[in-house]
Amino acid sequence: MLHALIMAGGGGTRFWPRSRQSRPKQLLRLGGDRSLLQMTWERLEPCIPPERTWVLTAARLRDEVQAHLPAIPPHQIVGEPVARDTAPCVALGAASVADRDPEAVMAVVPADHIIEPPQEFGRVLHAAAELVQDEPQAIVTIGISPTWPSTGYGYIQRGQELTPRQNLRVFQVRKFHEKPDRATAEVFLRSGEFYWNGGVFIARARTFLDQFRRHEPEIAQLADAIVARRRTDPSDRGFADLFERMKKVSFDYAVMEKCPRILTIEARFRWDDVGSWLALERLHPQDATGNTILAEHVGVDTSRCIIVGEGKQIIATIGVSNLIIVQDGECILVADRSREGDVKKVVELMRQRGWERHL
Repeated sequence: MLHALIMAGGGGTRFWPRSRQSRPKQLLRLGGDRSLLQMTWERLEPCIPPERTWVLTAARLRDEVQAHLPAIPPHQIVGEPVARDTAPCVALGAASVADRDPEAVMAVVPADHIIEPPQEFGRVLHAAAELVQDEPQAIVTIGISPTWPSTGYGYIQRGQELTPRQNLRVFQVRKFHEKPDRATAEVFLRSGEFYWNGGVFIARARTFLDQFRRHEPEIAQLADAIVARRRTDPSDRGFADLFERMKKVSFDYAVMEKCPRILTIEARFRWDDVGSWLALERLHPQDATGNTILAEHVGVDTSRCIIVGEGKQIIATIGVSNLIIVQDGECILVADRSREGDVKKVVELMRQRGWERHL
């Protein structure tokens, strides 16, 4: 049967000041009236019922995640006591699912992406599950056809084409590529052989675990030990000592770059990882002078700005362009749009100054 693991533990520091430690990106409503986490669950629900859905998040966010996803059984929302990147998350999810259903197929999905239309995502998910049934040792990825030479995404290089599934093209994966520079990204785009890595993985839960046992055996052993302990004590505190011993490493590096059989299905949906404030331009319309306005705003000679506010706070601008202006509570961000990636640096500087109350 098909199960889901939603990875909902990220911080989303590029969305400061709207994104905070108590309210990270996946809990924000950036693409409509529902949080990114809720939109993720709504895509999955037609294919996978709540009793076969697991959510791994930070322990401090567990109650908030439960409030966003009341249909998910509480014991299937697991709070990680410390941040350990995506490999421990996937290992613990796979061990939990395999313990419940040894023959399960598991889809690993991030909680903070936007995919439209959701029905097309469901079609790809079913095709991937069919593929895994025929190739039980494979891990299947979803490849997103690039529309511009992005330097912010990882890439999948496709190899031999295989038999289509549900009228979707299927390929062996030749190689994963890290985020490229601009010139390399342009080569990737022109070649037609590369996909953006959408961060979605589908395989048998036991296949995920087998790969961890081969490449990161200590992570696999700790994941099994946590599942055994949670049978008698499902609280987050009950396994904290075991989880803290997990190696901090990404799933891509720990497993995907070493797995011998990886396939990719070409997706036909619109995908956005909502990685920074510039993503709002792709999600919302612009006014006549190219501004994206999500605030009470009055402007004179203002162009190509992203302006975000809350409540009845008024933001006024005069003679500015190419800025990101975000007001949230007691904090205001003003940045040149070409420096949007440096929001993380601001967050780190504030942490160094001891301004944790603003993070």
